[in-house]
Amino acid sequence: MSAVKVILRNDVAGLGKRGDIVEVSKGYVRNYLEPRGLAMAATEGAQQQAEAMRRSRDIKDARDRGSAEQIATVLVPKTIIVRVRASEGGRLFGSVSESEIVDAVRAATGIELDRKDLLLDEHIKDLGSHMVTARLHSDVQFPITLNVVSE
Repeated sequence: MSAVKVILRNDVAGLGKRGDIVEVSKGYVRNYLEPRGLAMAATEGAQQQAEAMRRSRDIKDARDRGSAEQIATVLVPKTIIVRVRASEGGRLFGSVSESEIVDAVRAATGIELDRKDLLLDEHIKDLGSHMVTARLHSDVQFPITLNVVSE
């Protein structure tokens, strides 16, 4: 099998990001990348277009990193209060989900997070103080302090 050079039109997991020039097998291009519109042939003119794609990706990436760092500076010093129903012994009826944490952050600060940005090691099932990690960008990861209290 011979390999061909293609330019990625979109990010492809395990292969590269938009605008990258990668070398893959002809079958992979023919059967997967081209039918989905994920890649195009790496001709001379297309390589100039790929350079423009990479520049715009880098600008967007820098802007996203900056906004993620700005959100981190607001959330790190705060303690977010999450109100839940709990038993007399302090055990929760159920657990605190990512969606409830996102709602509590929005109520406390007005910042919109996506539940997929939160990294929970395990579900929160007790009252008290807990740390949750948020990853808003590949380079920006920070802790959010939660105080789970009974209603």
